[in-house]
Amino acid sequence: QVQLVESGGGLVQAGDSLRLSCLASGRTFSSVTMGWFRQAPGKEREFVAGVSWSDANTYYGDSVKGRFTISRDNAKNTVYLQMNSLKPEDTAVYYCAATFRAYAGRSQQYDYWGQGTQVTVSS
Repeated sequence: QVQLVESGGGLVQAGDSLRLSCLASGRTFSSVTMGWFRQAPGKEREFVAGVSWSDANTYYGDSVKGRFTISRDNAKNTVYLQMNSLKPEDTAVYYCAATFRAYAGRSQQYDYWGQGTQVTVSS
């Protein structure tokens, strides 16, 4: 079992940066692949970024490549999402998720979810 709690969301202006954190409980954190998703009003949940447990490979959704960076600190049971050059279209609720799969780029592949944190980017 894995419990996830996100933090770090807020209101920023276009071009600003923001870092989200996701704290995971449970002794198996180093064995889980972690991901970030987002969902804007009226839209489907979108994959943002993932980091595998096996070798810390990272992968990203096309809309955030080059601007967002996912990282993990297994000693702190925490995964981060550094978001740079934010745009109004990045506005969404951001969710942290976990799975025991070695790789997962779709929401259906994740088994554990946090409650989400709101990110709002003004123009």
